[in-house]
This record gives sequence, C-alpha cells and structure tokens, in this order.
Amino acid sequence: MIVKTLAARFALVFSCALMTATPAFAQFWQCAPYAREISGIDLHGNANTWWGQAAGRYERGHAPKVGAVLAFQSTRRMRVGHVAMVSQVVSDREVLLTHANWSRPGGIERNVRAIDVSAAGDWSEVKVWYGPNGGLGTSSYPTNGFIYSGHAPAIDTDAAPASDAAVDTSIIATAAAVPVVPVAGR
Repeated sequence: MIVKTLAARFALVFSCALMTATPAFAQFWQCAPYAREISGIDLHGNANTWWGQAAGRYERGHAPKVGAVLAFQSTRRMRVGHVAMVSQVVSDREVLLTHANWSRPGGIERNVRAIDVSAAGDWSEVKVWYGPNGGLGTSSYPTNGFIYSGHAPAIDTDAAPASDAAVDTSIIATAAAVPVVPVAGR
C-alpha cells in the first residue's frame, strides 16, 4: 500500500512538473494565423486564398511596405501557399520577413532575409532565408504580391535585422495534455 501511495504521489509531482515546463500560451503556429495576428490583416483560411480574399477589402500591390503581408502562390511543395509579414524594407529588392512554419514546423522566425529574384523586379518571385541552410534557400517561390494592412504591425519592427548567421528562430512548443493520477485514499 505504501509503495502504491508513493508511486501515485511521484506520478502526481512528475505530472505537475511537466505541466509547468510547457507554458499555457505555447502554440504551434501555422503561417496564416500568425500573419493575421501580427499584421492585423483580418483574413482567414489557407494562405493561398489570402490574395483573392483581400481584393476589395485591402489595398494590394507589388512594392514592399512595413506591415504588409507577402502572399505566396501555391506550388507543388507548398500546396496551401504561404504568407509572411514585412518587418523591414532593406531596399527595393530586399526585405526582412517575420513569419511562421517556414524553416521548422510550427516555428516563428523574425527578421529573416527575403530577396526579389523576379526578372521584372516586381516581387513576383522570391528567395527566402531558410534555417537548415543558414542562408537564402536554394528554391525560389512565386508570389502574388503584397497585401497592405493600413496600420502599424503588432510586433516591434525596429528590432535589429538578423544576419544570415544569427536569426531569431523562436520555436514555440506544443502544449500536450498530461494525465493527472489521483492519490489513493484521498
């Protein structure tokens, strides 16, 4: 009986320790909800639908602006597209993006480099910093353009730009349910 009670108490203490190790606000982010949260652009659904949804609701264009969301088209490797918020305009062909679920599933990356590689210089094709490579990825991605929010983004866009060697790649853990074992005799 004492062994069962001690085992149950140990399980309870261990479960409580696990629950406090993962904060309640931890979340696995997809790109669209994260872009909506930080940009204030109130669009829903898969990223590849944002460009069409924005028509008539938000201004759209092909010039980067801080707080705008870059809408990526669907590709074979990126079936539901992608969206990322512009956190800084470096030049007419380079920006820093803040986005989720790019280099690592569910992870957030802030102020990562993206460059316009389109022949026309219209941001219709880009390369984006990719964590596992530690630099710009080897692939280029087609985009529709920028969706302009019309107000300040919900994150600090004045943060220092990240170099290819030092990017803030915050990975947010997923909260898992931990069973609570009742203590016998109470």
